[in-house]
Amino acid sequence: MSQVVVTEAKIFGCTQSMALAEKIAKHFGTKLGNVITSTYSDGEFQPSYEESIRGTRIFIIGSTNPGPENLMEMLLMIDAAKRASARHITAVLPYFGWARQDRKDKPRVPIAAKLVAKMLEAAGATRIITMDLHADQIQGFFEKPVDHLFASTIFLPYLKSLNLENLTIASPDMGGSKRAYAYSKSLESDVVICYKQREKANIISHMELIGDVTGKNVVLVDDLVDTAGTLTKAADLMMDRGALSVRAICTHPILSGKAYERLENSQLEELIVTDSIPLKRESSKIRVLSCAELFADVMHNVHYNRSIASKFIM
Repeated sequence: MSQVVVTEAKIFGCTQSMALAEKIAKHFGTKLGNVITSTYSDGEFQPSYEESIRGTRIFIIGSTNPGPENLMEMLLMIDAAKRASARHITAVLPYFGWARQDRKDKPRVPIAAKLVAKMLEAAGATRIITMDLHADQIQGFFEKPVDHLFASTIFLPYLKSLNLENLTIASPDMGGSKRAYAYSKSLESDVVICYKQREKANIISHMELIGDVTGKNVVLVDDLVDTAGTLTKAADLMMDRGALSVRAICTHPILSGKAYERLENSQLEELIVTDSIPLKRESSKIRVLSCAELFADVMHNVHYNRSIASKFIM
């Protein structure tokens, strides 16, 4: 019987995610591969692998949050790897951007998450590794294998280290209730839910609290924080209803618009995020926990055909 020979894996990083890619490569036990990017005066760019990748498994690390150049760079890197005869091309997307458009919520709008999935596959990706998708069903938009990791494996040990008494987990909206219940089960805590109504995207017209937070240390749980309007409004509401403290866990720190200003002016004690997206600036209220070791472990197990089931447990 012939023995399967596992060739060396190579790891490459997209521009925005280079710092995270370097951390992942270090945990993986290798160095980042050499890629250079040439840029034309009109902004068009061209990545180029400066080493052979023929017949190898490569991992391309890059979050695809807007602007569109982040997604475009990932697509070009995948296409270049396919044309350079890489054997396996795994797109590692710590943050899968455009995921909030996962369905038609009104007439004549796109389903951008499905479009992005098809673009990644058309470019040549043979596997996807990502973390805390905005909606679980996005996995079904792919025909290739998707490894959907949970940042709870990072956040739960940190929460337990705080030794908070009267802990209550909160969801900032109805859609996040499943995630909140999963955390509460692991932490053996109560759950409260915020009910909100929006005027339009990123603008909340009304918010109510379902549950009692009096005398509780509350932890809000969400997959991402964008303008921080929901989080800060929820935190202020809970403090007004008698909570002792309010923290928030959000995997992906988009933090656009007035997010930093809202965080600084809110009663939120701490915002805990991962480094799936680099912070635009530092803040005394933001604590960053790295997801590098999680991704490195999963990539290592994928490369050596070992189980990664433990990383799927919320």
